[in-house]
Amino acid sequence: MYENNWICVEDHKVINPSGNDGIYGKIHFKNVAVGIIPIDEENYTWLVGQYRYPLNQFSWEIPEGGGIIGGDYLEAAKRELKEETGLVAGNWKEIQRMHLSNSVSDEEAIIYLAENLTQEQAQLDETEYGLEVKRLPFSDVLSMVSTGEITDSISVAGILTVARLKRW
Repeated sequence: MYENNWICVEDHKVINPSGNDGIYGKIHFKNVAVGIIPIDEENYTWLVGQYRYPLNQFSWEIPEGGGIIGGDYLEAAKRELKEETGLVAGNWKEIQRMHLSNSVSDEEAIIYLAENLTQEQAQLDETEYGLEVKRLPFSDVLSMVSTGEITDSISVAGILTVARLKRW
């Protein structure tokens, strides 16, 4: 029905649970979402802020991006972290996999914890100009989830997972 570089909207004829004819719309994502939670030796992390067109609002999120399905997702995460924050991590750990909005899409997300950080120059791509990046205590970020200041599902899930792993 519709396709661009990131998604394909499909229309399927199905048999519904009662045995009758039905339809099902599916959004197929062409990439796997990757999210990264960088934590430094002082237990600070980085958030990326940007305007999100579908919501018509500004959003604070963990560094995120996409990796080609079937590709090297860790390399995609490393690229996204450096692009958006300029950070390079010496230690990486996959901490979570999840499906986003599984009633209408097949989008998968993989979240990584990145530690042993070195600061380099950010390498924004053309769609990322205007990003706001801030470093703050992880405990403050956890509070932002609790108060609803962070609503992005990948960010919320990843932050809560790190809080559990690190026992914050």
